[in-house]
Amino acid sequence: MVNISHRWNRDKTDDLQFAFFNGVGWESWENIWGIWNGITPRDGEATRRVATIERGVAPFLVSQYWEPMSPMLRYGVYASRWPLAEQVLWTIVNRNEYDVEGDQIQVPIAEGLRYFDLYHGVELKPRPQPDGTAVLGFSIEAKGYGAILATRTAPEQEIVALMSKMKAVTATPLASYSHEWKYVPQAIVPIQSTKAASSPPASMVKIPEGDFLFKVAGIEIEGFNDVGVDVQYPWEDSPRRFHEQPMHVNAFFIDKYPVTNAEFKKFLDISHYRPKDDLDFLRDWQEGNYPSGWENRPVTWVSLEDARAYANWAGKRLPHEWEWQYAAQGTDRRLFPWGNEWDATALPTPDKSRSMRGPDPVDAHPKGASPFGVVDMVGNVWQWTEEFVDEHTRGGILRGGSYYQPQGSIWYFPQAYKLNEHGKLLLTSPSMDRSGGVGFRCVVDSQ
Repeated sequence: MVNISHRWNRDKTDDLQFAFFNGVGWESWENIWGIWNGITPRDGEATRRVATIERGVAPFLVSQYWEPMSPMLRYGVYASRWPLAEQVLWTIVNRNEYDVEGDQIQVPIAEGLRYFDLYHGVELKPRPQPDGTAVLGFSIEAKGYGAILATRTAPEQEIVALMSKMKAVTATPLASYSHEWKYVPQAIVPIQSTKAASSPPASMVKIPEGDFLFKVAGIEIEGFNDVGVDVQYPWEDSPRRFHEQPMHVNAFFIDKYPVTNAEFKKFLDISHYRPKDDLDFLRDWQEGNYPSGWENRPVTWVSLEDARAYANWAGKRLPHEWEWQYAAQGTDRRLFPWGNEWDATALPTPDKSRSMRGPDPVDAHPKGASPFGVVDMVGNVWQWTEEFVDEHTRGGILRGGSYYQPQGSIWYFPQAYKLNEHGKLLLTSPSMDRSGGVGFRCVVDSQ
């Protein structure tokens, strides 16, 4: 079976015509890893028409006597012929960018043989020719479709119902539907400020106010630099992969280390928090406690909602992405928290096995500290920051990469160790969003 799917095409006409001509399905894919590549109104209506006909004549489309490129009379109009018992079906496509009217196909003429235009829902009258054949005349829209049924018997009730439905929908030309592709705007989910602190809370580092060039790019596997890829910040008029914005960052306090298992356990003991969707919640814990010796490792298997619940309980919040990057990068645009040169000793040794060993303790790699003294920003666990939403999807922004590097496929979530890169994770449900490679750290606003 041919699989027809070109997911990044913004015009689906070719795919739909190839599918209809070949009597096969077409795989629509609007949500590409959380990037919305929507179908235009015209393509949507064409999909409904093609699907309606193909479902209505499905037995013909597996005929062993299929004849592709069955002769047609007009340039740019192509058909497949599908014999089945005493009946014949033609699926037809007009590859021209203009309507084609008049005689289209030469057919046999015989006693009792009737022809039906399934696309327009009407019976056709063959026009006899001197050579003993006949021609059928009908219209096909520009880049449009046709379907003809030849039968010696009255159409079955299913065909009558199909024709009635198609007659109603094709009364409106495909050309009346917009074929303009549009990106879907995104909005950033607000992060509420905390009560301002005058001095650093325990285990937090003060990040001074300053001017900062926020420059970051998405690491999506696909999408190139097409509009609609990655995210749309409040100062941008569309989603895009590459972002650059000078800004003044107010002073704030940030956790020196990611939130640990011991800290999260304290939260659970006091608040009795339990998520409604608890599948995979703290998956590496047993009987309500973390593994022995893991008290100082980052808590993982927590969703964005779990992280927010902890932050709210602690009187904190999750960082804005530019705050996270400012705390990790300082003002000199360095590529890594420790400088511009890669240093494998400044972060955990990558785990490339088929199972996750678990992150390192948060204080195990002091060489990886940022210019402000914030530790474990890169290479141990991804860290939750922003959330973006559009009409169809939600996406969480993850920073810092993780120690786990699964092998054998390009389709695993890419790493983003560089401070000018971020990952956008398609959010589906808390249970599916949790991972052994994702944790978080918190922020408190400063007076």
